[in-house]
Amino acid sequence: MADSASKPNKNTKVGHVVSAKMDKTIVVQVTRRVQHPLYKRVVTRKKKFHAHDEANTARPGDFVRIAECRPVSRTKCWQLEEVLRRAVQVGGHE
Repeated sequence: MADSASKPNKNTKVGHVVSAKMDKTIVVQVTRRVQHPLYKRVVTRKKKFHAHDEANTARPGDFVRIAECRPVSRTKCWQLEEVLRRAVQVGGHE
Protein backbone atom coordinates (compact mmCIF):
# COMPACT_ATOMS: atom_id res chain seq x y z
CA MET A 1 0.00 0.00 0.00
CA ALA A 2 2.94 2.32 0.61
CA ASP A 3 4.00 1.81 -3.01
CA SER A 4 0.65 3.00 -4.40
CA ALA A 5 0.52 5.90 -1.92
CA SER A 6 3.89 7.27 -3.06
CA LYS A 7 2.99 7.06 -6.76
CA PRO A 8 0.83 10.01 -7.90
CA ASN A 9 -2.43 9.34 -9.69
CA LYS A 10 -1.98 10.03 -13.37
CA ASN A 11 -4.59 11.98 -15.27
CA THR A 12 -6.29 9.64 -17.77
CA LYS A 13 -8.74 10.24 -20.59
CA VAL A 14 -10.79 7.96 -22.83
CA GLY A 15 -11.45 8.70 -26.50
CA HIS A 16 -11.41 7.56 -30.12
CA VAL A 17 -8.31 7.39 -32.32
CA VAL A 18 -8.78 9.88 -35.15
CA SER A 19 -5.39 9.46 -36.83
CA ALA A 20 -2.55 6.95 -36.63
CA LYS A 21 -0.56 8.08 -39.69
CA MET A 22 2.49 9.30 -37.75
CA ASP A 23 5.15 6.92 -36.48
CA LYS A 24 4.64 6.07 -32.78
CA THR A 25 2.01 8.83 -32.47
CA ILE A 26 -1.78 8.72 -32.41
CA VAL A 27 -4.31 11.53 -32.30
CA VAL A 28 -7.11 10.84 -29.80
CA GLN A 29 -10.34 12.83 -29.79
CA VAL A 30 -11.88 13.09 -26.32
CA THR A 31 -15.56 14.03 -26.17
CA ARG A 32 -17.25 15.34 -23.05
CA ARG A 33 -20.71 16.73 -22.38
CA VAL A 34 -21.01 19.88 -20.26
CA GLN A 35 -23.80 22.22 -19.34
CA HIS A 36 -23.67 25.63 -21.02
CA PRO A 37 -23.09 28.28 -18.32
CA LEU A 38 -25.74 30.70 -19.60
CA TYR A 39 -28.27 28.66 -21.58
CA LYS A 40 -28.17 25.50 -19.40
CA ARG A 41 -28.23 23.23 -22.44
CA VAL A 42 -25.99 20.16 -22.61
CA VAL A 43 -23.23 20.88 -25.12
CA THR A 44 -20.68 18.45 -26.57
CA ARG A 45 -17.07 19.58 -26.26
CA LYS A 46 -14.30 17.85 -28.25
CA LYS A 47 -10.55 18.09 -27.91
CA LYS A 48 -7.71 16.28 -29.66
CA PHE A 49 -4.63 14.98 -27.86
CA HIS A 50 -1.41 13.63 -29.37
CA ALA A 51 -0.36 10.46 -27.58
CA HIS A 52 2.76 8.30 -27.75
CA ASP A 53 2.14 4.77 -29.07
CA GLU A 54 5.47 2.94 -28.82
CA ALA A 55 4.39 -0.27 -30.59
CA ASN A 56 2.04 1.36 -33.15
CA THR A 57 -0.81 -0.85 -31.90
CA ALA A 58 -3.73 1.60 -32.14
CA ARG A 59 -5.63 2.06 -35.40
CA PRO A 60 -8.13 4.74 -36.45
CA GLY A 61 -11.52 4.16 -34.85
CA ASP A 62 -10.17 2.32 -31.80
CA PHE A 63 -11.50 3.30 -28.37
CA VAL A 64 -8.43 3.90 -26.16
CA ARG A 65 -7.34 5.15 -22.73
CA ILE A 66 -4.43 7.62 -22.60
CA ALA A 67 -2.46 8.70 -19.53
CA GLU A 68 -0.54 11.88 -18.85
CA CYS A 69 3.26 11.57 -18.90
CA ARG A 70 6.36 13.72 -19.22
CA PRO A 71 6.67 15.60 -22.53
CA VAL A 72 7.86 13.27 -25.29
CA SER A 73 7.92 15.97 -27.97
CA ARG A 74 6.59 19.48 -28.52
CA THR A 75 2.97 18.28 -28.87
CA LYS A 76 3.00 14.93 -27.01
CA CYS A 77 2.61 14.72 -23.24
CA TRP A 78 0.23 11.71 -23.23
CA GLN A 79 0.91 8.02 -23.77
CA LEU A 80 -1.30 5.13 -24.82
CA GLU A 81 -2.29 3.09 -21.77
CA GLU A 82 -4.54 0.47 -23.37
CA VAL A 83 -6.85 -0.21 -26.29
CA LEU A 84 -10.32 -0.66 -24.80
CA ARG A 85 -12.22 -1.58 -27.96
CA ARG A 86 -10.98 -2.30 -31.49
CA ALA A 87 -12.54 -0.62 -34.51
CA VAL A 88 -14.60 -2.74 -36.90
CA GLN A 89 -12.53 -3.40 -40.05
CA VAL A 90 -14.65 -3.55 -43.19
CA GLY A 91 -13.41 -5.10 -46.46
CA GLY A 92 -9.65 -5.05 -45.99
CA HIS A 93 -7.20 -6.28 -48.67
CA GLU A 94 -5.28 -8.96 -46.80
